Amino acid sequence: MSLTPTTSQPPVDLEVKDFRVIFKPVWEDLEEEVGRENLRFPKEIILLGGAPGSGKGTHTKFIMTARGFTCRPIVISELLTTPEAEKIKAVGGMVGDKEVIGLLFRELLKEEFRDGAVLDGFPRTQVQVECLKLLVDKINQLHNEFANTPLAIHFRRPTIHAMVLFVSENTSIARQLNRGQEIAEHNRKVAETGVGRLIEQRASDMSDETVRRRYRIFKEQTWTALTSLKQLYHYHFVNAEGPIEEVEENILKELQYQSSLELDPLTFERLRSLPLADEITLHARQELVKRLDSYELEHPELLIRVVEIIKTKFIPIITRHALSGRAHVNSEDPIFDDPMAISMLIDIFSERGFHAVVDKHIHEVPDRVDLTTGKIHTRTKFIYRIQIHFKGSKIRRG
Repeated sequence: MSLTPTTSQPPVDLEVKDFRVIFKPVWEDLEEEVGRENLRFPKEIILLGGAPGSGKGTHTKFIMTARGFTCRPIVISELLTTPEAEKIKAVGGMVGDKEVIGLLFRELLKEEFRDGAVLDGFPRTQVQVECLKLLVDKINQLHNEFANTPLAIHFRRPTIHAMVLFVSENTSIARQLNRGQEIAEHNRKVAETGVGRLIEQRASDMSDETVRRRYRIFKEQTWTALTSLKQLYHYHFVNAEGPIEEVEENILKELQYQSSLELDPLTFERLRSLPLADEITLHARQELVKRLDSYELEHPELLIRVVEIIKTKFIPIITRHALSGRAHVNSEDPIFDDPMAISMLIDIFSERGFHAVVDKHIHEVPDRVDLTTGKIHTRTKFIYRIQIHFKGSKIRRG
């Protein structure tokens, strides 16, 4: 007698959720495939995350420029191009962690990413976060292992930034639907006129139900994963609701250089005795005012002479070069043999909104000839070449 089930059962989710089980075989395969000495990962990794429609694709190039990256971004969704992955993405779902980790790690080993890489859309799950932590641990182990070898430069300590572009649910949904409509309209015009190129249409951008589902998945899974990075790496939370220029300004503020966090400890110790530019410029105006007042109180006669030379000799030349914003003045006035006079000149120009640079050139000039011996006697002549830079006129005539 045969038995037939009276009810159908849903398919069992067989995806592995243990991050150790996922990570171990991926790492072992990589090591066997390329060799341990070739497990060379980026020095800097920027994890770029955010809700659908938050502008990750829009702002990726700007972020890379800000960090000096010349490679292409690694867009996780573009790595996942298997038929199974495409089917899942088409309905707003997420591809499994095992596929993501395997493809991503291999991509990171490519030489173009040695100095840095932006990962658009990673990590999206807590399993991916844990695998990332294991990867960073492995890279640090490699750093220690190769520290005193000729290969050390290829195994630097990694710097990890997590950047989250935040938009509200309403903004996310509106941007996804608008993106779908704009691409559909563009492709329609291309089909009608034959002018231009078709743009890939995301099926997930075409229905209200799908875009809402994508945002719900983001909030339920990805948001938790992204916020967990706050305790692990340099974390940047960027308000991406506004116009592009405003978001870019927010990004720049978040990515300000922090050498103590990014440099190798030995390198940082070597450089830390040198002041930062911000430290020097913080009180620069106050120090300039103090110096100028001291000139007036302690060296008034010299200050009067320097001001008069600037007024009569320099300003006319500067005026003639007002359009370019750059003037060059040569002077042999002996007043500048006094270093105090040069300091005054530079500070006076700074106070008036100019930037002056002074170069001292020494020339030996023939002075007389000894008719008995034929020896030529010379005298030393000092020429002071002063470059003055300033904001030129915006009005130019062609």
